[in-house]
Amino acid sequence: MTVTDATTGTEEQQVQDRLDDLLKEFPPDRTDPQTFLGEQFDRGLAWVHFPVGHGGLDANPKLQKSVAERIQAAGGPNPYYRNPIGYGMCGPTVVVWGSEEQRRRYLRPLFTGGEIWCQLCSEPGAGSDFAGLSSRGQRDGDEWIVNGQKVWTTLAHVSRWGLLVVRTDPEAVKHAGLTAFVVDMRAPGVEVRPLRQMTGEAEFNEVYFTDVRIPVGELLGNPGDGWRVSLTTLMNERVAIGGVIPPKGSGAIAILVDAWRKLPEEHRDAATLDDVMKLWARAEVLRLTNWRANTARRKGDPGPEGSIGKIASAELNKDVWSKVVDLLGADGMLYGSYAMARPEITMGADSLQKAFLRSRANSIEGGTTEVMKNILGERVLGLPGDVRVDREVPWSQVPRN
Repeated sequence: MTVTDATTGTEEQQVQDRLDDLLKEFPPDRTDPQTFLGEQFDRGLAWVHFPVGHGGLDANPKLQKSVAERIQAAGGPNPYYRNPIGYGMCGPTVVVWGSEEQRRRYLRPLFTGGEIWCQLCSEPGAGSDFAGLSSRGQRDGDEWIVNGQKVWTTLAHVSRWGLLVVRTDPEAVKHAGLTAFVVDMRAPGVEVRPLRQMTGEAEFNEVYFTDVRIPVGELLGNPGDGWRVSLTTLMNERVAIGGVIPPKGSGAIAILVDAWRKLPEEHRDAATLDDVMKLWARAEVLRLTNWRANTARRKGDPGPEGSIGKIASAELNKDVWSKVVDLLGADGMLYGSYAMARPEITMGADSLQKAFLRSRANSIEGGTTEVMKNILGERVLGLPGDVRVDREVPWSQVPRN
């Protein structure tokens, strides 16, 4: 046995022992979800690769899979569904870039779902070109004053905290003049407005900042680190969105197979079966690819490879739900009510038609498919990048509409 194997074996036993104690002392079927998640955090089983005392055990990231599987099998709560942006993106960013005080203050209630998080990145004039954002932050003694607008902010209407990136040095090149903060979403000057989607719901928002004051102690990293902080967030976001490893044949593909089986015999032709099986095969390839990638995942920043799963899952999800609606025939056109709603979670849909409509956003949210292809081409395959005439130009001198 190598040193690495021995270490991994010791870590795995420690994780399993702590899991045994957690499930024995706090049976999920008789424990409040928030209490259970708090105990899971305190035992270092929230993110096993995080530091000891901050929800982790400094262990190999691949051990988290067994934690999730055993808790799910026991009927335990899923922290991702309770706080998707916080768990999948903001938590990993805080642990990498936050101060010791920020880690102690934010990680536990984030994990339990007691405090919901959002990320404030995209702007009306800076979507795909995130580094071109124009919201401004200016230092004023022990505070920073922020003004600007963010858009497509998921769950901002129920969030307690936000991960915010603004421009603090307009004379630096655009990637270098950004700074990241934790912002209080209830602070004076923060205004959240709904963006209604074609489902009738408004889980997305636009957020306005008017002279919002943020204490210096809420910096993530140092002034000018905003681009690097954002990469940590975005890489984790792509893994969170596209890196899920469901049981074989489960999820959307299971719903498609069920829709096929419910078709009248005369409609179950060979061509339609071929379409369904091709989609099932794509789902299985994606599942196995994510499984392999998860075992090689690095601590902290997952790396650009997470964009592979993001692309594949977005396009597959859209194709699967399109086929489901196709199999419904004329019933696929029936949706029900478009009444305005402000959901508190982003996962799930109460009808197949809604799931189809919601899936259209998959290739946009978390980075468009086109942007993901550029990342993979340049940072994974090493292909020449696009011509960027503004790379060495101070942001203040870059032409804008």
